[in-house]
Amino acid sequence: MQQRRSQSIVQEKSFHFAVQLVNYSRRLRKDSTDLVLTRQLLRSGTPIGANVEEALGGQSSKDFTSKLAIAAKEAQETGYWLRLLRETQPHDQQELADLLKECDGLLRI
Repeated sequence: MQQRRSQSIVQEKSFHFAVQLVNYSRRLRKDSTDLVLTRQLLRSGTPIGANVEEALGGQSSKDFTSKLAIAAKEAQETGYWLRLLRETQPHDQQELADLLKECDGLLRI
């Protein structure tokens, strides 16, 4: 049996955030004919965790820093798409507020 390595807080939070975005996007697609925002949200939001994973497996401190910087940029872009959805689409405002809060939390870590 393979032993599971412990996860960092940012690793756990970024993965959980990606799961939330995927689930939100699935519901959004059912309710909306505008798929552009949904695609953009997934394109920017899901790589956050992937870049964190790459950073944790980085070969050097420079590699680690670079990957985390990319993750931060993706989180900033994701915040933009979430704010745009909040202002232009009639969706669950509480869920969008929660996603924005999660996104901001990732940026602060």
